[in-house]
Amino acid sequence: MADRVYPAAKPNPPPAMANAGGGGATASFPAPKSQMYQRPIYRPQAAAAKRRRGRSCRCSFCCCFCWALLVVILLALVAAVAGGAFYLLYRPHRPSFTVSSVKLTALNLSSSPTSPSLTDSIQLTVTAKNPNKKVVYLYDDFSFSASTAANAVPLGAATSPGFTHDAGNTTVFTATIAANAVAVDPAAAASDIKKSGAFSVAVDAETRAGVRVGSLKTKKIGIQVHCEGIKVTPPPPAALPRPKAVKGKNGTVLAPAPAPADSDTAATTAATVSTAAHSCKVRVRVKIWKWTF
Repeated sequence: MADRVYPAAKPNPPPAMANAGGGGATASFPAPKSQMYQRPIYRPQAAAAKRRRGRSCRCSFCCCFCWALLVVILLALVAAVAGGAFYLLYRPHRPSFTVSSVKLTALNLSSSPTSPSLTDSIQLTVTAKNPNKKVVYLYDDFSFSASTAANAVPLGAATSPGFTHDAGNTTVFTATIAANAVAVDPAAAASDIKKSGAFSVAVDAETRAGVRVGSLKTKKIGIQVHCEGIKVTPPPPAALPRPKAVKGKNGTVLAPAPAPADSDTAATTAATVSTAAHSCKVRVRVKIWKWTF
């Protein structure tokens, strides 16, 4: 009969106890909760590196911004010092423009109630003065335009050649503003343009002007000359020729036919000249990209 094998009376110890026994210390079984659920501490090394990189980027941006602001402040200080020195040395003043005489030589406003047209001619004499002692102005061609003061009914346009305005010089130049059958608003034209008596007009001139001091020239900028409060008087209508008497068959003299009535306001002779001087305002126009100030 074969022998039966029975299990040992003392079971083999668990691995933890075996390892502990190898070191000479007694380990408890089962393991305590502090050992059973203990996990290694998480140390996010990548997040710390990102934070350090973010701080360095912000510091670089702040440094660049501070340096750029410092450069802008220094440039502004240099420009202010240079402008102050230029003003103390040369004492620059704006040129002055005056409309010394104006004459409305022709005026014809059609009587159409829906689409009237205007034909006119205005002769201007402008006086320009340069009050500076060392500053010379360089003007491009002048572009003139005129309109009524109340409702801005256009009265025409003109161009006058530019010139060099020497220091302390007074220059007189002329321009003829004309319009030929220009369509105008019927209500505004009827209100502003009078058949008899004076009415107010405004004149604008635009050009580009530069400054020359010695051998130094600046870049030309736009300027606008605005003149208002100018009174113009339409000339009286031209006298129509008297019709000749017509003889009848029996030698009787017939009455002359009446002159055809003309409903338009027309005049080309005996124009009234206004010699009252009208001072104009000079404005500097600066264009930045699409905007003009």
